[in-house]
Amino acid sequence: MSRPKQFIADLKKYSDKRNPADIEFMKHFFKTGLGQYAEGDVPMGVRVPEIRIVCKKYADLSLAEIEELLESPLHEVREGAAIIMANQSVKTKDVDLKKALFDLYIRRTDRINNWDIVDCSCRDVVGGYLLDKPRDILYKLAKSSNLWERRIAMVSTWQFIRKGDLRDTFKIAKMLLNDKQDLIHKATGWMLRSAGDKDPAALLEFLDKYAATMPRTALRYALEHLSIEQKAFYMRQKTDRLSA
Repeated sequence: MSRPKQFIADLKKYSDKRNPADIEFMKHFFKTGLGQYAEGDVPMGVRVPEIRIVCKKYADLSLAEIEELLESPLHEVREGAAIIMANQSVKTKDVDLKKALFDLYIRRTDRINNWDIVDCSCRDVVGGYLLDKPRDILYKLAKSSNLWERRIAMVSTWQFIRKGDLRDTFKIAKMLLNDKQDLIHKATGWMLRSAGDKDPAALLEFLDKYAATMPRTALRYALEHLSIEQKAFYMRQKTDRLSA
């Protein structure tokens, strides 16, 4: 049995313990921005800590083996592939491997197709790789018609935020303020909140310009770490705009 098939078999040991209610819950929890489970996506009912246990056993999968897992219709199999990519990218000192992981990820965004798969991997595989490189690809992804590529663009800036570099976070957030998908609003607000943790004044400057017009979900996420008074002030701007 090939290692990818062994990986799937090991995940299945956990899914066999699940009852149908667990899988039905996952279908609800991982709805896409289109209000349904990702097209062609089959949940197994395996929890993330369990996926990570299996990923440790297969931490050294080759790029070809990882791509084979990405081809699977099973949600947790693709998530496992993404986690392995992220772990390899973080741990390796091989710059060629980091680039190869990044290239594979960008080439196969069609299989990085739900918010949890994006969020567990893009910060390290994409953001981590781009720390010292041009970031044009993120702006291309931010303009994509693909929901998940837009989320990758936004969430990947988390790595830059950690280093105190907030420029791309605010630029991409501005690009996505008129996005129609709630999953983009959540990601945008999350990254704005994280940027505000690093530089509160920069977040307040952004909110002074856009709080009244940005989506309510993005605004609420962005405000989470501000004071009660600040939250009330910016939410009032939004309310006043809607009632005008």
